[in-house]
Amino acid sequence: MKRIFIDPGHGGNDPGATGNGLQEKNITLDIALRMKEYLLQTFDGHEVRLSRETDKTVSLSQRTTMANNWQADYLVSIHINAGGGTGFESFIFNGSYSGKAETHRLRQLVHQSIVNETSFYDRGMKEANFHMLRESQMPAVLTENGFIDHREDANKLKSSSFLNSIARSHATGVANALDLPGGGGTSQGYLEILADSLWTYNSPDWENRAVIVHKGEVFTVIKDKFPVGDGHMYQIKSGLYITANKNYVRYYTRSSSKLKSVIS
Repeated sequence: MKRIFIDPGHGGNDPGATGNGLQEKNITLDIALRMKEYLLQTFDGHEVRLSRETDKTVSLSQRTTMANNWQADYLVSIHINAGGGTGFESFIFNGSYSGKAETHRLRQLVHQSIVNETSFYDRGMKEANFHMLRESQMPAVLTENGFIDHREDANKLKSSSFLNSIARSHATGVANALDLPGGGGTSQGYLEILADSLWTYNSPDWENRAVIVHKGEVFTVIKDKFPVGDGHMYQIKSGLYITANKNYVRYYTRSSSKLKSVIS
């Protein structure tokens, strides 16, 4: 039974970042509660505990002590950014420690799930000396979900459906990372072609063109987005490769899909 510890950042007399009529502490709690509900309803083989389930003050040391004493398998600390930027980024501890490679591998799955589903601008996978990452005795990730002082990001964070997307993508990423049973295939990714026509590739090489696909066609993803040259690609079920540029393709997940890849 995997133990997942969710930490909604700030709370009580600590509002966190503020802007555009929003307080970070309220958004992080909303996302965390939705994430917990989605995990419990969709996946099996796990327990979930939160550092807080109401608007109350909890110190950083109390949060990591709770997670460590519970012997959690994975810790997710949820935050909202500020400072004039836009988009999503994630962090793991920047020190040298046993298990860092595995922590990064798990973080990749969580990070990619969130970027794929929310379509946030991807600010990258980073490292930092944050308390929640440094003092936790299990693999841990800290997510920064948009900028509260950026009008476009803030408008998204005011949307209940968008908060659902953030929570669901966190839950799906953690489920993928911990290999949780259930979910009815929620982790399966698909690509819909948005461009009128688009090249596929025989290999991860922009010069090695294969066949053209067309708008509205849908393909099953077998390898998540990865860098190629100055861009990114996905690998689809046929073994071919395709651009991950959001102007040309739309990535999504479905719990059960009757859609089949045109190239099989």
